[in-house]
Amino acid sequence: MKLKIGYRTLKTALGAGISIFIAQALNLEFYASAAILTILCISVSRKGSLRAAWQRFAACMIGLAYSFILLELVGYQPWTLALILILFIPMVVRLNVKEGITTSTVIMLHVYTLGTVSWAIFINEFLLIVIGIGVALIMNAYMPNIERELRKHQRKIEANFRTILRELACYVRTGESEWDGREIPETADEIQKAKSIAMRNINNHFLRYEDQYYHYFKMRERQFDILERIMPFLSSLDDTVVQSDKIADLLEELSEAVSPVNTVSYFQGRIQDIRSYFEARELPKTQKEFETRSALYYVIHELEEYLRMKESLYEKQNKKEKSRER
Repeated sequence: MKLKIGYRTLKTALGAGISIFIAQALNLEFYASAAILTILCISVSRKGSLRAAWQRFAACMIGLAYSFILLELVGYQPWTLALILILFIPMVVRLNVKEGITTSTVIMLHVYTLGTVSWAIFINEFLLIVIGIGVALIMNAYMPNIERELRKHQRKIEANFRTILRELACYVRTGESEWDGREIPETADEIQKAKSIAMRNINNHFLRYEDQYYHYFKMRERQFDILERIMPFLSSLDDTVVQSDKIADLLEELSEAVSPVNTVSYFQGRIQDIRSYFEARELPKTQKEFETRSALYYVIHELEEYLRMKESLYEKQNKKEKSRER
């Protein structure tokens, strides 16, 4: 079996070793606890690491205060620890630093084990906390560039969109298709993965609250929902209906134009031409013709929405660029 060692594993292992080395060099009691803090504070993103570090530091300091006061007042007994935890856990939950419960409990157990309270013990525990958290933050300062991975997902999603649109056009035109539809679940899965990676990319930047890739994948997700909605209506169209060829042509053109490039205005014109063509036709005379015309109008409406979503994305990007220029 092939084992894969990722960058996070390497950072965690190296950080734990550095923490123990520093704590040992300073002759600190319970020096191994510095490594535990480092391991717990290593996160998949810089923001996540900073949040974990803050919560653990705050909880550890609160835990130190509780243990120093209650152990001295009540005594170094097991039930005293139980009392401390009964009071301590609701407090850290209320202060929204509950991620630090485990590490702060370790710190409190150090005080209990030593059986006394002094400035030397406080400084020892404080240094363990600072070393463990500090090393984790330094190790997490490095994050690999994941834009290549994002572009890979983008290309895959666009390729699947092209296939889906092309196969839908083929079915509308001929009334039959040998397509197995595997791109449908594959695209849904790719979009979710891409959004997750894009969100991680946002969390790796302290001053960036939005990400063009995340918005791009959200746009594709909405467009994909539209494609799924129109499939039953496209499958209900009769290939003998003249207007079906118009829809098939449009779908084929859309398949060839799937890319990050903005071609919305051209296709909005194409849809308007098709609308005008439909309106110039005679009114439906039978129930079947009425249902077909309704399905065609619904598909056109949804494809307009498909284009509006991409147009909205470009409008947001243009506004951001203009605001930066100012």
